[in-house]
Amino acid sequence: MILVDSALKRREAEGRPIQVGMVGAGFMGRGIALQIETVVPGMRLAAVASRRLEAARRAYREAGVSTIAVVESDAELERVLARGGYAVTEDPLLLCRAPGIDAVIEVTGSIDYAAEVVLAAIQHAKHVVMMNAELDGTVGPILKVYADRAGVVITNADGDQPGVTMNLYRFVKGLGVHPVLCGNIKGLHDPYRNPTTQEAFAKRWGQNPLMVTSFADGTKVSFEQAIIANGTGMRVARRGMWGPSVPPGTPIQEAIDRFPQDILLESGGLVDYVVGAAPSPGVFVLGRHDHPMQQHYLNLYKLGSGPLYCFYTPYHLCHFEVPNTVARAVLFGDAALAPAGPPMVEVVATAKVDLEAGQVLDGMGGYLTYGLCENADAAHAADLLPMGVAEGCRMKRAVPRDQVLTYGDVDLPHGRLRDKLRDEQRIYFADRAVAEPGTRRRPAGDQPTFRPAA
Repeated sequence: MILVDSALKRREAEGRPIQVGMVGAGFMGRGIALQIETVVPGMRLAAVASRRLEAARRAYREAGVSTIAVVESDAELERVLARGGYAVTEDPLLLCRAPGIDAVIEVTGSIDYAAEVVLAAIQHAKHVVMMNAELDGTVGPILKVYADRAGVVITNADGDQPGVTMNLYRFVKGLGVHPVLCGNIKGLHDPYRNPTTQEAFAKRWGQNPLMVTSFADGTKVSFEQAIIANGTGMRVARRGMWGPSVPPGTPIQEAIDRFPQDILLESGGLVDYVVGAAPSPGVFVLGRHDHPMQQHYLNLYKLGSGPLYCFYTPYHLCHFEVPNTVARAVLFGDAALAPAGPPMVEVVATAKVDLEAGQVLDGMGGYLTYGLCENADAAHAADLLPMGVAEGCRMKRAVPRDQVLTYGDVDLPHGRLRDKLRDEQRIYFADRAVAEPGTRRRPAGDQPTFRPAA
């Protein structure tokens, strides 16, 4: 990561800035625009696509860019890029097709819309940075197959807790310490929160109540820990994770005592979270070291006597670090966090209230469901409904509060991209498992069958 600043300065000195397109211009998108255009050398936010043009214009205005061109065609966008200008559009596929764009940042929080953008960007040889754990946790493994085949990087963003966790995980492994748990530090977890209960908080910070609710009800942390599991090969200890609560402000070094040490030491690696610990909203990695002399050194360096050692990052800075992710992808071919193979952990839909036959599910951060982590093999064996699939499904039967939903409980909407990709993901990795029993990784160069639209 320390290499990134020097590499960007070289691009700036050479007059060859990384040209970035961004899809989405909400609260987080505006922060990314501000960061790139006011702080980062060697990088330009050349174009922004949004379903509302005014949102894209606002992102640029707040970043200090006043001259903005509205484009509606490939040729118009290319002309703007050629003269070093800035463009806004309602059509995200223009950014994906533009030869002058090096990387696309996807920051919409959607599933189908975002999946179409990501597939199109990959098809046109663009690196992709996602601030979208929900998309990654639903169809990320098959999107990674497409990216590998196209020779581009697909990655979730540094700055978000999963990316920060993965940086820490790689650091810990580099020390020779074996990670046994990747953890998230939360300040609140109440699965029954809804957009009404979170409205005042969302308004205070200028955020979407649905997004705020997804943090409060545990859906967001479930997706974040699921994509860490998919990137590391880790699992969850049980459905929903342990998620212990501690008195507010408890140091994370003390809070880790709430996790069963014997299980951690024997596991192949787990993802989980803790509520109430400090520093919040940081991340932590628990690891073990088996060499007696190295244990002595770790104790000398104030990490304790073991057998578990706690490493933590006290914050995650979201949009501030997204440009670093872009630079890592474009300049070094490095992903902050991407699936390492087939899904290891799924996020499954769970009834937030008593559900009735005929109800249409409102999806993430809504009134009707919340997400829980479950190991992928268990979720598939029980035919559990992924949280990323639940939105828009119609209930076929009544389901009581806190019961996980299955595919048999719902009728799916017709013709959705997410369902096509889920089917392909299931078949693709099932075929790999049959072809190579005992392995969880796909062979290089294999080609999935689905093709994104041009």
